[in-house]
Amino acid sequence: MLKIVDLKKKFGQVEVLKGISFQIDDGEIGVVLGKSGAGKTTLIRCINGLENFDSGKIVLDNVEIKSINDMKEIRGQIGMVFQNFNLFPHLSVLENIIESPVRVFGRNKDEAVKEALDLLEMVDLLDKKDHYPHQLSGGQQQRVAIARSCALKPKVLCFDEPTSALDKDNIQKVADIIRDCKKMGMAILIITHDTVFAEEIADKTLNISEGLLV
Repeated sequence: MLKIVDLKKKFGQVEVLKGISFQIDDGEIGVVLGKSGAGKTTLIRCINGLENFDSGKIVLDNVEIKSINDMKEIRGQIGMVFQNFNLFPHLSVLENIIESPVRVFGRNKDEAVKEALDLLEMVDLLDKKDHYPHQLSGGQQQRVAIARSCALKPKVLCFDEPTSALDKDNIQKVADIIRDCKKMGMAILIITHDTVFAEEIADKTLNISEGLLV
């Protein structure tokens, strides 16, 4: 369960988040909608520890995070799929997926490889395991990025504009994979401006405007 309580963030004198509060339960898909500049990206960056916040708190299960310094308490438990995918260009698809579990979290490599192959089967890219990112389409790179995040077995999985660079067929594939992640018990948070996608996939829809939920 991910709970956001009265989250506030300023850049200089500009209030970007003005007291955001919501909750996403395990196995629930929450979608935050809003125009460019509404505060969506700042919100997701605060939740992932990429940006500090000024006040409020983030609660993951029973762990309270009141500043970016507390993020080590939930390290690895919040996954992130970036808008530009952020795959390592010099690593194969399989290597991209096992990199963090093995090198950062010290998991057994053989077990990590087995789990990565299972994830690649889930995202229908098992035949691409030895390919490099530049050999993949945008939709395929997106699916690898999802598999890479799932490899860390996060409790929460966040998506930043997951449909922005995809055609209709790939959007449907990504939607199906997100539903698979939901079935695994993850709390899913999606930031998007795509109202059609949001209507199709959301269990809960939140609208943000000028730093407030409306």
